[in-house]
Amino acid sequence: MHVIFVEPCFPTYQTKFVRALREVGAFVTGISEVPYDSMPGSVKEMLNHHEHVPSVVHEGAMYEAVRRVQGKGWVDRLEATVEAHILPVSKVREACKIPGTSVRTAYLCRDKPAMKQALREAGVPCAQSTGASSADEVRAFAAKVGYPIIIKPPDGAGAAGTVKVNSDEQLESAIQSSGVHRGYSVACEEFIEGHEAFYDTITIGGQVVHEFISHYYPGVLEAMRTRWISPQIVTTNRVGVSSYQDVKDMGAKVIQALGIGTSATHMEWFAGPKGLKFSEIGCRPPGVGAWDLYCAANDMDIYKEWANAIVHRKPGAVPSRNYSAGMIALRPDRDGKIVGYEGLNHIERKYGQWIIDGHFPPPGSPTRPIEGGYWANAWMRMKYPDYDGLRQILNEVGETVKVRAR
Repeated sequence: MHVIFVEPCFPTYQTKFVRALREVGAFVTGISEVPYDSMPGSVKEMLNHHEHVPSVVHEGAMYEAVRRVQGKGWVDRLEATVEAHILPVSKVREACKIPGTSVRTAYLCRDKPAMKQALREAGVPCAQSTGASSADEVRAFAAKVGYPIIIKPPDGAGAAGTVKVNSDEQLESAIQSSGVHRGYSVACEEFIEGHEAFYDTITIGGQVVHEFISHYYPGVLEAMRTRWISPQIVTTNRVGVSSYQDVKDMGAKVIQALGIGTSATHMEWFAGPKGLKFSEIGCRPPGVGAWDLYCAANDMDIYKEWANAIVHRKPGAVPSRNYSAGMIALRPDRDGKIVGYEGLNHIERKYGQWIIDGHFPPPGSPTRPIEGGYWANAWMRMKYPDYDGLRQILNEVGETVKVRAR
């Protein structure tokens, strides 16, 4: 099978998808913004062919590159795994008549107001929401729903650009900072109180063949705004318990409503006083290395399972569920330059057998804003046979390891 893979060089973990495609027998063409001569040797070795474009989100350039490849032989799939690439690649895919995620599906997975409208019509419980492109539309939504509300970019990922609004004063500030008063589009949503988690799948022909459930501690918006918190993402090995069945059923309904065929998915949800509510979906793998946690927790190569789905349309392994796995972000105590770490040696001695890996910038490295996400500064990933036990260990890591800066 001939698979065109979009941007094999950046982010760096993209190489894992290319490696997996080659391992399951695919002929792989890479389309990249990086010229061939500038590519790392390891990436060059994995590609059978390469096309250079100035931008992988420039539909015209991408179309011409794909047509050049098609002019040399049959192309079975055109795949992208980065959020910003999904919609433009879907348009090129349709124009070149290559099977895969449709423009409709990609659009609904990218535009949050349209997504929620489609899901409400399919009977999926979602927060009240709307798209707005004027200050008056935002004010009208706030008056209808009541505070708190969330204002964010219609195509944003994670908590980027997201603001929680609790009052008229904060609303006016958000209107100014978002640019909606100048005609920029935003998504307005009812704020849903409750625990935030996500359901990730690999689907083949619209059917889930692999599934994983992970939890945020605390929710993403709070985690990205509060320095003293060492936020965690933890994937559970209790996926089979009955209490998750409603989440799985909701996920299956979302996949059907949005017309997702053979793809990775990343679905976020809330559980709280208003019951189970769907948040949003990406027709792609999750970010921040979540798939690496799934590999470690389940004694399997999830990247290879994705490649098997694309190339052979069947899974190649069964997840062991032997471990829960998680990551904890460790924030510097102030902005500046890192001067050292406290408590790290203690944690490594006590829990070394359960540490998967970690990232600790050397002293002298500049800190990054905490809004940059879970990977912005130091972090550690761990696994453990018991979910509750892992949570306790990660809490101890957060209380013990201190990142000092000045």
